[in-house]
Amino acid sequence: MKKNLRTATLCVQAGWQPKNGDPRVLPIIQSTTFKYDNSEEMAMLFDLKKEGYFYTRLQNPTNDAVASKIAALEGGVGAMLTSSGQAANFYAVFNICQAGDHFVTSNEIYGGTFNLFGVTMKKLGIDCTFVNPEASEEEIQAAFRPNTKLLFGETITNPGCNVLDIEKFARIAHHNGVPLIIDNTFATPINCRPFEWGCDIVTHSTTKYMDGHATQVGGCVVDSGNFDWEAHAEKFPGLTTPDESYHGLTYTKAFGKMAYTTKLVSQLMRDLGSIPGPQNAFLLNLGLETLHLRMPQHCCNAQQVAEFLEAHPKVAWVHYSGLKSDPNYERAQKYLPNGSCGVMAFGVKGDRNTAIKFMDSLDMIAIVTHVADARTCVLHPASHTHRQLSDEQLREAGVAPDLIRLSVGIEDVNDIIDDLKQALDKI
Repeated sequence: MKKNLRTATLCVQAGWQPKNGDPRVLPIIQSTTFKYDNSEEMAMLFDLKKEGYFYTRLQNPTNDAVASKIAALEGGVGAMLTSSGQAANFYAVFNICQAGDHFVTSNEIYGGTFNLFGVTMKKLGIDCTFVNPEASEEEIQAAFRPNTKLLFGETITNPGCNVLDIEKFARIAHHNGVPLIIDNTFATPINCRPFEWGCDIVTHSTTKYMDGHATQVGGCVVDSGNFDWEAHAEKFPGLTTPDESYHGLTYTKAFGKMAYTTKLVSQLMRDLGSIPGPQNAFLLNLGLETLHLRMPQHCCNAQQVAEFLEAHPKVAWVHYSGLKSDPNYERAQKYLPNGSCGVMAFGVKGDRNTAIKFMDSLDMIAIVTHVADARTCVLHPASHTHRQLSDEQLREAGVAPDLIRLSVGIEDVNDIIDDLKQALDKI
């Protein structure tokens, strides 16, 4: 395919390149295995000496086409689909960390990721330190140790809706010889491409805007190919020293800029197997084809809703970076000049019960665990997605007890506002 195609064209055409007589639309290759004419060909695939397909747990043509599209959208060299966004974040970190290692992460991240990093990965012997992303570079630097392997953050935090200073985080990470990994789920590559600001690896919950219809759960890890693993070889032996499970192959020497992605697929996916089904990848691709059309509408609707909420006497506060009054407004103009997303956080005047009564009074807007799809929905994180966290952990994650997460869809904005208004009138 021609290089330097614009984003809208990549959404529609990247990934699947049919040859003469092939299906024009990406087909679902619903097969676990692939046939070869002789044993030697398959042996070369197992030794990573030849490209091809032999078992869908490692690679599948449908999955690979969609991963390639997401890599193109982000401006990366390679990508791997996973069975969920949680799996994507786990794989992205575990690909360069092992027992005894440490990493630093923003404390303003999705509750599931907070628990994955702070509890589950510690059981694997991988420790992490949570830092306030608004802290000074010196304060964040103090969290680094000799065994620190990466720095992690979210472009737009879930559910607080704060915007990460990507360049600051990139400076800190690279000063310490480690990559910056950013979860870009809410912004999507339509509104922000973190690689352009110094990020090295991007993750996504493709369940959200990329799918857009709430029909499949999935994730993706994208590598920029920009981080020099060999320059910091002692920190990343999994990439820069021989892998005994592949007859002593060294990923950086054998695959260059594709080292990180190749190890993800050939080692972690081989052993852990958190793959999406090909049909899920097919559904994801249908969503990606309209991502460039949906994101501007989400942002347009959300801007009007945020302005309505900000002016309402029963609303205590609103966090949406499109509002000039928002602390993140100037930063959003830098990193997200075309808009952030459709998700915002706000609080109603009163207590936790007031927030619950407001939500229970909504008619068209649904209370669901999901976020960032075509339909407007609402959630009270302290009672739902983050309820496993203590009050102290909630505060660390930037989640106030009265915080309501509103995901503005692509319906008629007047209907969205009317529903919010009638529910506010009841509290």
